Amino acid sequence: MSDELRAGFCAIVGLPNVGKSTLLNRILDRHLAAVSAKPQTTRDRILGVHTFDLPGIAPDPAVPADLAGPDDPAAPADPADPTASAAPRRAQIAYVDTPGVQDGRGPLRRYMREAALAAADDADVVLLLVDATDRRGRMPERLAEPDVAALGQASRNHPIVIGLNKVDRVAKLELLPVIEAWAGFAPGIDVVPISAITGDGIETLERTIAARLPVGPALFPPELVTDRTPGFIAQEIIREQLYHQLGKELPYACAVQIETWTEKAADELAIRAVIVVERESQKAIVVGRGGARIRELGIAARQAVGEALGKTVHLALFVKVLTEWSRGEAKLRRLGYGGRGDG
Repeated sequence: MSDELRAGFCAIVGLPNVGKSTLLNRILDRHLAAVSAKPQTTRDRILGVHTFDLPGIAPDPAVPADLAGPDDPAAPADPADPTASAAPRRAQIAYVDTPGVQDGRGPLRRYMREAALAAADDADVVLLLVDATDRRGRMPERLAEPDVAALGQASRNHPIVIGLNKVDRVAKLELLPVIEAWAGFAPGIDVVPISAITGDGIETLERTIAARLPVGPALFPPELVTDRTPGFIAQEIIREQLYHQLGKELPYACAVQIETWTEKAADELAIRAVIVVERESQKAIVVGRGGARIRELGIAARQAVGEALGKTVHLALFVKVLTEWSRGEAKLRRLGYGGRGDG
């Protein structure tokens, strides 16, 4: 039918800092997920929906029609079958960005680990993102190690695509043995070299994923990009700016809560947000001497949130202490890490 397309869920999984959130933001052309060089910046499963035309649907005159595989989204319909319909011309991939998988103590790390593994279990396709610059983590043997073995097992339960990321920073000859090693990781696997930063290989990656999705009706309206609220996106961006502004001084257990959200006009927004830390010493780091650091943070966050939401933003930031919040289940839920955390 003409309204059918290749549609399904694709979990983006991998070790910390392989570029999962950067890739999602690149695909959607939108600042949705927090990105930084600090491991485990992503704490929640984040849905990003990309509905797009599949390029190259018309048969290539240079390629005989009988060489087009049945799983090729560009393959034409069988002219001998009167019930056959043309291959779908569109795809809708519901990407689920996940925290990097690693062992760690405490309920916050456990929450993030379980979120990633659950996304892999629920997906139609698993996109296993690999950092091509990580000499230890870029080989399949890494997934046999105890801290991430569960990720390898969950990934094998579904069709897998390997996204070999950051290839713009690695010599091509160095990549060949990595690609060859991953090609034997699971039956029918595809390895796609990409750069989430530059966008190289992203179109090929999406077509490869789409070819593995079932044909059927769309899962979401075509205009939907995410099910996350603007409040959640603002929280993510403010927390991202915390990572950028504080660097190594940033306490691991920092969270952001939106306290008030006021639409002052169609294009103007007032936000009051609270940065939550676990100790008074951490509060002093975030505030800075004479409040200088939090003022700088507010300026950067206000600009970034405004650009992401397309509005003029008035942002007021405050810091409060919630003792050992990352170590208590009830406090985690209070900050949104026991449920959806939409803010």
